[in-house]
Amino acid sequence: MKKLIQGIVDFRQNLTKEKRELFAKLALGQKPHSLFIACSDSRVVPNLFASTNPGDLFVLRNIGNLVPPFGSEPQDHGSSAVLEFAVHSLNVFDIIICGHSECGAMKTLMEGAPDWSGHLKQWLKHGEESLNKVRNGFTFDPALSEQNRLSQVNVLQQMEHIASYPFVQERLEKGELRLHGWWFDIAEAQVHYYEKDLKHFVLIDEEEGRLIPDRLGELCAQRR
Repeated sequence: MKKLIQGIVDFRQNLTKEKRELFAKLALGQKPHSLFIACSDSRVVPNLFASTNPGDLFVLRNIGNLVPPFGSEPQDHGSSAVLEFAVHSLNVFDIIICGHSECGAMKTLMEGAPDWSGHLKQWLKHGEESLNKVRNGFTFDPALSEQNRLSQVNVLQQMEHIASYPFVQERLEKGELRLHGWWFDIAEAQVHYYEKDLKHFVLIDEEEGRLIPDRLGELCAQRR
């Protein structure tokens, strides 16, 4: 707690005029361009590795970056509400689901939830399809540990879950919404992007950083 309090003091003392003006503007409303869905893991900090400012991202974080599919039981109204609000109210154009290496939720999926974890066990059911696929041999990178192979496969599985919501599917078909899969390698501090055509995660380096927006622009133009 002491570190958090000192952080607030430092924030107050170091707040620039430009940042103060930004927050004053944000107080009037938000217009984030993307919904970012990530794991609750303390090592995963989207605003840090994506270099975003306040107001850029509408964020949903939970154990394992899971999104229950439409109509699933038991229902998780929190995740569904976030999707609805992001799409209908904020009109985001991009939804990013970001998994990461060494994910504790994926490890628990593999090993089984402990006896005390009733709520966690129920929640992780939304990742069981991912585990079944990996155990049946599906993977993007055989060189990775099973835990990390699972976390990558889980990104794609959760993208399918998101697309199962009718209001999401409608906007995807109209070209008014785009769905992306990212994977953050903690040890390397590197972000990878799922390339649908390649059916593989590729490192977002300087070259790929130039190519991805161009490909997305072409796709958007084709859909419209």
